[in-house]
Amino acid sequence: MATIEPSKQQLRQWRALGHKLKPVVTVAGNGVSDGVLAELDRALTDHELVKVKVAAGDRDSRAAVAEALCEASGALLVQSIGNILLLLRKNPDADPRLSNLQRML
Repeated sequence: MATIEPSKQQLRQWRALGHKLKPVVTVAGNGVSDGVLAELDRALTDHELVKVKVAAGDRDSRAAVAEALCEASGALLVQSIGNILLLLRKNPDADPRLSNLQRML
Protein backbone atom coordinates (compact mmCIF):
# COMPACT_ATOMS: atom_id res chain seq x y z
CA MET A 1 0.00 0.00 0.00
CA ALA A 2 1.60 3.25 -1.13
CA THR A 3 1.17 6.10 1.32
CA ILE A 4 1.95 9.76 0.89
CA GLU A 5 4.48 11.08 3.39
CA PRO A 6 2.78 13.69 5.61
CA SER A 7 4.31 17.13 5.98
CA LYS A 8 6.00 18.22 9.20
CA GLN A 9 3.13 20.64 9.80
CA GLN A 10 0.55 17.84 9.50
CA LEU A 11 2.53 15.65 11.92
CA ARG A 12 2.80 18.53 14.39
CA GLN A 13 -0.96 19.14 14.18
CA TRP A 14 -1.79 15.45 14.71
CA ARG A 15 0.60 15.24 17.69
CA ALA A 16 -1.08 18.31 19.21
CA LEU A 17 -4.51 16.71 18.75
CA GLY A 18 -3.29 13.43 20.22
CA HIS A 19 -1.79 15.08 23.29
CA LYS A 20 -5.08 15.15 25.20
CA LEU A 21 -6.26 11.69 24.13
CA LYS A 22 -6.27 8.69 26.46
CA PRO A 23 -5.08 5.26 25.26
CA VAL A 24 -7.99 3.24 23.87
CA VAL A 25 -6.08 0.04 23.04
CA THR A 26 -3.55 -1.78 25.23
CA VAL A 27 -1.06 -4.33 23.96
CA ALA A 28 -0.03 -6.48 26.94
CA GLY A 29 1.57 -9.87 27.55
CA ASN A 30 -0.10 -11.67 24.64
CA GLY A 31 1.39 -9.22 22.15
CA VAL A 32 -0.31 -8.39 18.87
CA SER A 33 -3.20 -10.85 19.02
CA ASP A 34 -6.31 -11.06 16.84
CA GLY A 35 -8.34 -9.40 19.60
CA VAL A 36 -5.93 -6.46 19.81
CA LEU A 37 -5.98 -6.03 16.03
CA ALA A 38 -9.79 -6.18 15.95
CA GLU A 39 -10.07 -3.54 18.68
CA LEU A 40 -7.45 -1.35 17.00
CA ASP A 41 -9.29 -1.61 13.67
CA ARG A 42 -12.57 -0.60 15.34
CA ALA A 43 -10.91 2.31 17.14
CA LEU A 44 -9.16 3.58 14.00
CA THR A 45 -12.37 3.28 11.97
CA ASP A 46 -14.35 5.26 14.56
CA HIS A 47 -11.79 7.76 15.82
CA GLU A 48 -9.08 7.90 13.08
CA LEU A 49 -6.45 9.16 15.56
CA VAL A 50 -5.86 6.90 18.59
CA LYS A 51 -3.37 6.29 21.36
CA VAL A 52 -2.15 2.76 22.03
CA LYS A 53 -0.41 1.68 25.23
CA VAL A 54 2.27 -0.97 24.74
CA ALA A 55 3.09 -2.84 27.96
CA ALA A 56 5.90 -4.85 26.43
CA GLY A 57 9.56 -5.06 27.42
CA ASP A 58 12.30 -2.86 26.11
CA ARG A 59 12.54 -0.21 23.39
CA ASP A 60 13.26 -2.72 20.61
CA SER A 61 10.24 -4.88 21.43
CA ARG A 62 7.99 -1.79 21.59
CA ALA A 63 9.31 -0.69 18.18
CA ALA A 64 8.56 -4.17 16.79
CA VAL A 65 5.02 -4.04 18.21
CA ALA A 66 4.51 -0.56 16.70
CA GLU A 67 5.68 -1.78 13.30
CA ALA A 68 3.43 -4.86 13.48
CA LEU A 69 0.39 -2.78 14.48
CA CYS A 70 0.96 -0.28 11.66
CA GLU A 71 1.49 -2.99 9.08
CA ALA A 72 -1.54 -5.03 10.15
CA SER A 73 -3.91 -2.06 10.45
CA GLY A 74 -2.66 0.15 7.63
CA ALA A 75 -2.12 2.98 10.12
CA LEU A 76 0.59 5.63 10.20
CA LEU A 77 2.77 5.94 13.29
CA VAL A 78 2.52 9.63 14.15
CA GLN A 79 4.45 9.54 17.41
CA SER A 80 6.04 7.12 19.85
CA ILE A 81 6.95 8.28 23.34
CA GLY A 82 7.89 5.66 25.91
CA ASN A 83 5.18 3.02 25.90
CA ILE A 84 2.55 5.19 24.15
CA LEU A 85 1.97 5.14 20.39
CA LEU A 86 -0.12 7.64 18.44
CA LEU A 87 -1.60 6.03 15.32
CA LEU A 88 -3.57 7.57 12.46
CA ARG A 89 -5.67 6.01 9.73
CA LYS A 90 -7.97 8.38 7.88
CA ASN A 91 -11.53 7.28 7.23
CA PRO A 92 -13.49 9.35 4.70
CA ASP A 93 -16.78 7.96 6.09
CA ALA A 94 -15.97 8.66 9.76
CA ASP A 95 -18.75 9.87 12.03
CA PRO A 96 -17.90 13.51 12.92
CA ARG A 97 -19.15 12.92 16.48
CA LEU A 98 -16.60 10.13 17.01
CA SER A 99 -13.65 11.20 14.85
CA ASN A 100 -10.84 12.81 16.84
CA LEU A 101 -9.66 14.59 13.70
CA GLN A 102 -12.98 16.21 12.81
CA ARG A 103 -14.18 16.83 16.37
CA MET A 104 -11.05 18.63 17.55
CA LEU A 105 -10.37 20.84 14.54
